[in-house]
Amino acid sequence: MSVTVINHYTTDVNHCHHLCYTLSMGRWKPDARARLEKAALALYRERGFGQTTVAEIAERAGLTERTFFRYFTDKREVLFSGADALQQQLVGALDKASRSLLPIDAIGVALESTVGLFERRKEFARKRQAVIAENAELQERERIKLATLASALAEGLRRRGAGDPAASLAAEMGITVFRIAFERWINEKGDRSLATIVRHCLKELKLVAGGAVQ
Repeated sequence: MSVTVINHYTTDVNHCHHLCYTLSMGRWKPDARARLEKAALALYRERGFGQTTVAEIAERAGLTERTFFRYFTDKREVLFSGADALQQQLVGALDKASRSLLPIDAIGVALESTVGLFERRKEFARKRQAVIAENAELQERERIKLATLASALAEGLRRRGAGDPAASLAAEMGITVFRIAFERWINEKGDRSLATIVRHCLKELKLVAGGAVQ
């Protein structure tokens, strides 16, 4: 084989490798996660969570199943993948809150610190909640997530010196406040922020408790 032929062959092979690499990278666009979330929610609402497969989600998003599993362990995680980040934010903010605050007020600081995780994803949150409301398995997963958050907050209060049952009660009430505020936020047609609703719900809790929430 002549040197000229070899050079042409090498050039063609290199071009092919570059083209294949470019096409492959096209599958890894920065918005891949958002595309998968959007596709999954659309399919869950059209067909139901139980009837939707990972392959269908990937196909709807214009991606591969391999790409899906790069971001999510299974199709449930599309709805729950933010739980760890939420817990870290809550616990971190609680640890940094002033030690002079009462437990329920320290929990309030922690709850308000999380609003930035949700404010730009209200439509996603609304659709996610609708999917969960229609599936008993997902409802149970949501309850477990909230219970885990409450446990993490209770432990955080204990680190601050709160005893039991005060720590557990404050944490449980805090998560209840967050759940109610979150549901109001995604269902309201107005423009009240999640932070405003959280503060309002905390105030209502204290009024119900006659100011005795410590």
